[in-house]
Amino acid sequence: MPSQRLIEIIVGLFLFIAIMALTVLAFKVSGLTSLFPPKSYFISAAFDDVGGLKIRSPVKIGGVQIGEVSNITLDPITFKAVVNLRIANEYNDIPDDSSAGILTAGLLGDNYIAITPMYNKTVLKNGSSIQFTNSALVLEKLIGQLLYRTGGKDRTDKKS
Repeated sequence: MPSQRLIEIIVGLFLFIAIMALTVLAFKVSGLTSLFPPKSYFISAAFDDVGGLKIRSPVKIGGVQIGEVSNITLDPITFKAVVNLRIANEYNDIPDDSSAGILTAGLLGDNYIAITPMYNKTVLKNGSSIQFTNSALVLEKLIGQLLYRTGGKDRTDKKS
């Protein structure tokens, strides 16, 4: 029969391993850090409106995640939102004439950046910029425009 001291040591080791495993799991699930970050390069794109785009939002081509948003800043000269994207090195053959758009996952889902590759032979490199961008469609703006237009027609009909 094992001694009481040996049982306490085994239980202590088990608890230590369990706490370490839960800590690693918490970091992996939260996305705050990864133990082995993939090698990547950075590109940027300027948008008129980023809507609800956030840091760590996915970057996709054809529905496949190839990277994430690393930073969003405001250009003080053009007043456009400059989005910095971290792209995994395995996707290093994206043509430099590609376009980027901010789309929504579902009707009310999170925003993500979708890159549509084009046909140029030169590719995006670290520090490159995507020139062709499509800003986010903000649902609140669309509803506001719809209400304004329907409200404007009612007022013109009453004046006639």
